[in-house]
Amino acid sequence: MKSDIIRIDNQGVGFDEALEQTEKVAAFRGLSHKETLQLTLCTEEMLSMARIVTGELTASFWLESEGKTFELHLNTKTTMDKDKRYQLLSAATSRKNEAANSFLGKLRDKFEEAMTAEADHVYYELPAEIAADIPNYHPDDTEWDHYERSVLRRVADDVKIAIRGGVVDMTVVKSFA
Repeated sequence: MKSDIIRIDNQGVGFDEALEQTEKVAAFRGLSHKETLQLTLCTEEMLSMARIVTGELTASFWLESEGKTFELHLNTKTTMDKDKRYQLLSAATSRKNEAANSFLGKLRDKFEEAMTAEADHVYYELPAEIAADIPNYHPDDTEWDHYERSVLRRVADDVKIAIRGGVVDMTVVKSFA
């Protein structure tokens, strides 16, 4: 069974619909409350991680299920750089690009990896004496804390990432057998 395809963006549009769709599919397959919560958690963390890593998010989300085995799919397009590529592939269970599964796929992957740009990092530090004068100033930590990735690894059975050009396909597999 394949669910409806939900369009999601970084403004939060579609996020609630994706969670509702996940709950509907779980109810259709007869999952318990605890199993439904685990599947919903996978959906939340998958969407959050994709938004954090890729920055701008315009994605398609859908679920596929057979019995009590579920695949959550996310497809998005992004401007790829070396940091994004590393962060995405480090979230995969195999730590490999699933799109590189043939000789030509591996060759294409190595070529794309070599052609990706270095990430632009601009650091601006506010002097401490000025920061002290600003009420409620808390410098944001620009480093991603990898929370979503660790939750996905613990809850999901398998996380697959396929990168081809600027298109990222993320698949999270969860089985309740």
